Amino acid sequence: MTVHGEVRPGFEAVRSAFADIVAASSGGVAFSVVRRGEPVVELWGGSAAPGVPWARDTRVVVFSGTKGIVATVVAILTARGLLGPGERVARYWPEFAAAGKADVTVSQVLAHSAGLPYVEPDLPMADNAANAAALAAQRPLWTPGTKVAYHALTYGYLVTELLQRVTGERVGELVHDLLAAPHGLDLRLGTPEPVPVATLRRAPGYRISTFLQDPERRQIVSRMYRGLLDSTDTMNSPAYRGAELAAGGAVATAPAMARLYDLLLTGALAPAAVLAQATRTWSEGVDAINDRPLRFGLGYELADPIGTYGPSTADPAAFGHSGAGGGRHGAWPSRGVGFSFTTNELQAEDVDVRASSLLAALDEAL
Repeated sequence: MTVHGEVRPGFEAVRSAFADIVAASSGGVAFSVVRRGEPVVELWGGSAAPGVPWARDTRVVVFSGTKGIVATVVAILTARGLLGPGERVARYWPEFAAAGKADVTVSQVLAHSAGLPYVEPDLPMADNAANAAALAAQRPLWTPGTKVAYHALTYGYLVTELLQRVTGERVGELVHDLLAAPHGLDLRLGTPEPVPVATLRRAPGYRISTFLQDPERRQIVSRMYRGLLDSTDTMNSPAYRGAELAAGGAVATAPAMARLYDLLLTGALAPAAVLAQATRTWSEGVDAINDRPLRFGLGYELADPIGTYGPSTADPAAFGHSGAGGGRHGAWPSRGVGFSFTTNELQAEDVDVRASSLLAALDEAL
């Protein structure tokens, strides 16, 4: 398959690595890198849907890349004094104090240490308000702040309700008003059905939580994800894309995601002190459910021991958020770049080397 787009001189190795990915792909891929407002890598190839080639402006569900978008909204509102990471959640959301959660902080919610990785009882996935109300009444699985475990979907319900409480606006409205509209970013949380979006597909053998071996905790993982990634019908449905699911429902292009992180680095979205606070370590360790090494800031993933954000030579201060199936979006502050790898072909983490190979080539180019 053909590689489309261009790279600045000096970044030819990135194009070569991307060409290998396109050649092996049965779906579509894109990789964008922006440095101080200027694109230095803009590449795409493969297919967005059967018979439809991937284009520069092809949009795709970014799954948990959404969490990085929402973390950026949180940073902006923090800078405006509407949220404080050290404040108790119940200050903004009084009902949340139930069942021993009176002292849970905003930072524990954002850093996946609140102990609420699934909703009890099982409710419709797309109902943000009902799921938030259930979580407010729910008792944590552990003492908040003592363990870290990825809150795959509940992060979205919790943060959505917090944002609603402090602004009176829906999370999709905040993404539009604070990020997409003022900066011309092609990203949405709550996507209308007529907006064209790449069709997602699962590669053969696709599975989640590949670090996990314990069958009992595998049952917890099933409760966490609620079958979302088991069915291409669900993940491709207009209802899923339209539901403003702040944990994984955003739709974006690779150029938009790369620009988002570049805007963060240049100070266009939040003051440097607020970004520094949001991207320092607030929780880290081995995921108490998934057995995967984790390190979180305030909603952002941080550079970890398994090289999620590039080789050790890239940037120890890297931050961003990955997405199910291989998406990788983030920034290297010391190198001054924002980047995004998007794809509609979901591959399992233990076999997927696409984003890692591109970040290794980018590291060498810089």
